[in-house]
Amino acid sequence: MYDDQYGLTGRPFQLTPDPHFWFDTATHRKAMAYLGYGLSQGEGFVVITGDPGAGKTTLVGHLLSEIDRERLNVIKIVSSQIGADDLLRIVCAGLNVDATGASKAAMLAAIERGLHAIARSGRRTLLIVDEAQALPVDSLEELRMLSNFQAGGYALLQIFLLGQPEFRLALQEPRLDQLRQRVIAMHHLEPMEASEVEPYLMHRLSCVGWRGRPRFAPDAMAAMHRWSGGIPRRLNQLASRVLLFGAVEGIDTFGGPEVAAVIADMESDLRAGARPAPAPTPAPAPAPMPISMPAQAAPEPYELRDVAPPVPQPVRAEASFRERRAVDRRIVELEHQLQQQDEALRRVLTVLVDWVESGEPGRRPDISRIRDTAG
Repeated sequence: MYDDQYGLTGRPFQLTPDPHFWFDTATHRKAMAYLGYGLSQGEGFVVITGDPGAGKTTLVGHLLSEIDRERLNVIKIVSSQIGADDLLRIVCAGLNVDATGASKAAMLAAIERGLHAIARSGRRTLLIVDEAQALPVDSLEELRMLSNFQAGGYALLQIFLLGQPEFRLALQEPRLDQLRQRVIAMHHLEPMEASEVEPYLMHRLSCVGWRGRPRFAPDAMAAMHRWSGGIPRRLNQLASRVLLFGAVEGIDTFGGPEVAAVIADMESDLRAGARPAPAPTPAPAPAPMPISMPAQAAPEPYELRDVAPPVPQPVRAEASFRERRAVDRRIVELEHQLQQQDEALRRVLTVLVDWVESGEPGRRPDISRIRDTAG
């Protein structure tokens, strides 16, 4: 909707990770340095953690766009509580090895042969596991075993693990002591600094043909950093809503008041969605036996109020403005629903592909995996 208003060729603040919009913040630059160091070593584990939305997936996408795919065979896994055997089957698929009906011992032997074949072709193999915090301990131990494969004293497989902050705690599991000893580099993606917000916004807008419209005043960028906490995905979410607000209102320059109005709307939407259901009305108590009492004044009527009253919004004089805001919220709701449906379809497709590739026509697809990953 705001593309036409500002003459843009695409959506600069989409939530889907896209390496095309890669921005080199200080923490992401350091993470890339660690990944580059890991590649130069050619062995062991590199661990990158970060809060949801910190840019881990975008980091991997940027890495893959920079490396020479003719010299590196990359296997990428997005973890969803994958068991040890399923993990081995995915690695087999990444090595073009048929693991249909194979036992664990047979899969390990096939993986080693596949790694040797790739090494003979002059390439190395890199395994990237995203959302590693969802992996069970048994699966992490299986990864450690895979890292033991060698040829002529050189590792045949290197592994990058990306996960949320709790993955660091998971690595403290006593059973993972040997895996920790193989970690050659570890970095946590920190939130964006306030001084990085302006170049970040300008960079993403420039990627879609920005010509100076819209503009953000310093107080607007300060408010955006405070609300997002410096998390890129939250900043994208807010910036997208700000541009939509500007398209509806015909605004080219955003200041602190405009950003505050959008934030108030977003928080109001969240409160409306989380409002608790009213408590059930208790059954009336049995009427007491009549007793002669002095006449008393009737109790004062009282008003039922919400547990968490909404924050007062700025008064809008024009009814048409309220109608546009309602359309604005509905558009955002529809975009959110479409994103959820897209994610659900991806999970269903993943389960169906796994079922087809398993080569077991009598086995039904494991629908529980869809429920497990729905959160």
